[in-house]
Amino acid sequence: MTRLTRLNPDSLHASPAFSQGIAVAPGGTTVYVGGQNGTDSTGVITGDIAAQTSQALRNVLAVLSAAGAGPEQVVRLTIHLAADADLPAAFAVTPAVWGAHPTTITVLRVTGFARPEALVEIDAIAVI
Repeated sequence: MTRLTRLNPDSLHASPAFSQGIAVAPGGTTVYVGGQNGTDSTGVITGDIAAQTSQALRNVLAVLSAAGAGPEQVVRLTIHLAADADLPAAFAVTPAVWGAHPTTITVLRVTGFARPEALVEIDAIAVI
């Protein structure tokens, strides 16, 4: 059984939203989730940053579920936001979809995506 140990040294900022690092004990299967944006099952992207972030997270969860994993096995999220996107609005919807699973997170602001209407794209790495 793979064991994930969340690393939050006392010398670093503590946050309930993310971990500073995660150590993975050997023996697991690694799942890579490609960049998910706010695309629904019909291929349409609509809504503001909050709606698109919710949908992108649900898409990540769907891929994880297909592999037999959940957010508790995610060791890394990378969140790409449009340069002018409202960061607090994107983060505000995250707990309702993702739950309390403080993984490591990198947030980047980008000038655009392959689909111009996209405001966010999220990829993940999980170990099960």
